Amino acid sequence: MLLPVDFPYPAFALLIAANGIGSGMFAAPNSSSIMGSVPARQRGAASGMRSTFQNSGTAVSIGVFFSVMIAGLASSLPKTLASGLQHQGVPSTVAHQIGSLPPVSSLFAAVLGVNPLGHLLAAHGVLAALPATAQATITGREFFPDLISGPFQNGLVVVFALATGLTVVAALASALRGGRYVPPPDPAKEPEPGQRPDSGQQRETLAKPV
Repeated sequence: MLLPVDFPYPAFALLIAANGIGSGMFAAPNSSSIMGSVPARQRGAASGMRSTFQNSGTAVSIGVFFSVMIAGLASSLPKTLASGLQHQGVPSTVAHQIGSLPPVSSLFAAVLGVNPLGHLLAAHGVLAALPATAQATITGREFFPDLISGPFQNGLVVVFALATGLTVVAALASALRGGRYVPPPDPAKEPEPGQRPDSGQQRETLAKPV
């Protein structure tokens, strides 16, 4: 959230490394606690349920965070996009029409590395009427990414703020889970009075032919 739009790679690599270390430090003990809280004969089902909930949560979180990201884009992208196009000589009516398009289209165009402004202006018959320098700027590789970088950062700040809040809730839930749970012994496997544990099993093993 504190990085600028044009951030240096070492800072980004440091944050990614911290994220990986933190995820490992959180996931390993909590997974161990889940698996240790059930009897041994039920750990297969417990592992399956844990994986199911983890995968389901991952799929749901992608939809939630993309929705929040698009909501953050929608708050500032139309005005920024229209203002940038007008600065290059695009008529106000056409600029506002392009700026009012769904923000999800601009988001996925940026992800795919596509500049849709040339096609949109050509469809309105405006691109050919612009000066050659304006056409080259609008259809270039830097104008569209630079134009949406500010609104994109605003959407990321909203997403990261939500993620930080959920992380704090998860950390509190993990801290309140208590100590290590030891399941009660299985009555079917308890030794009879006066018999050493596993002595019958040892005699049976020794009696088997080699």
